[in-house]
Amino acid sequence: MTVRVTTSGRLHFGFQNLSLAHERLYGSLGLAVERPRLVVECERAEGIHTDHPDAERYARRVVDLLDVPGARVSIHETLPRHAGLGSGTQFALAVLSGVARAYDRETRVRERAPRLGRGGRSGVGIATFREGGFVCDGGHPSTRFTAERPSDGDWEVPPILARHSIPEEWRFLLVIPDLEPGKSGQQEDEDMRAVVERASPGIADEVTAIAFRNVLPAVVEGNLAAFGSGVAAVGRLNGAWYADAQGGVYRPPVREVVRELESDPAIEGAGQSSWGPVVYGVTDRERAETAREAGRRALSRAGVEGAVCVVAGRNEGARID
Repeated sequence: MTVRVTTSGRLHFGFQNLSLAHERLYGSLGLAVERPRLVVECERAEGIHTDHPDAERYARRVVDLLDVPGARVSIHETLPRHAGLGSGTQFALAVLSGVARAYDRETRVRERAPRLGRGGRSGVGIATFREGGFVCDGGHPSTRFTAERPSDGDWEVPPILARHSIPEEWRFLLVIPDLEPGKSGQQEDEDMRAVVERASPGIADEVTAIAFRNVLPAVVEGNLAAFGSGVAAVGRLNGAWYADAQGGVYRPPVREVVRELESDPAIEGAGQSSWGPVVYGVTDRERAETAREAGRRALSRAGVEGAVCVVAGRNEGARID
């Protein structure tokens, strides 16, 4: 039996708190987008059979986790790696889901994600894999913070505080510059811990106010302008925490792309997803083509090559056939 798993990327707008002065640490805001997609096919096998290095890495961990003899994993579409779209989490969960279904095992995504090294800080990618939509998670108690990265499995996925469907008319401009990948792995862990140890608690107060007074009501009411300005503000404030680690509020030359999009009337808000380099712009179906042109123009004026697309939000979890 061959199992096909189809999932897609997510945007990460930022954290509610990175300061140890507050009781809860992290707490993410993000949403699922329809494209780009990841399509994985899995079937039973003796040993690991795949020609994709990420698939091999996750398949070995999944086979061990499920205590099964092996898996054959084929990749038909893939997400850009370490670009700010959550490729690692989607890949890990897609392989877990495909192999588990092939062996008629329960997937138990939230429970098993930490064993695959996912969900340590943000629960957005796991929640969007399961249900899609816009997600706000509750982070972790600050008392659990450690100077060294805990071993895989030594944490629980953050609880989901709110999940709402993304309005059908909303669209998201994705500008994917041809730049070095964003931070990941050990470097990301080291930089995040350095940021947490010196983060200003005052920024967290501003972020939380915007998240709960602007962003969440805007999603529920379908207020695109309020949502766009709200998530852009959350991103700028997060960038103040990251400035030393990434060379500014946005990593260069992403900041030039964001600045261009912010001035375009087709865009209601723009920012960097996670560590980038992906830049998002909030728009709607009617202005999609104008927003796409704005994205191309922003790349050109920033002097970088890249891809541009306009996508809808995804309000369903991964498809497993």
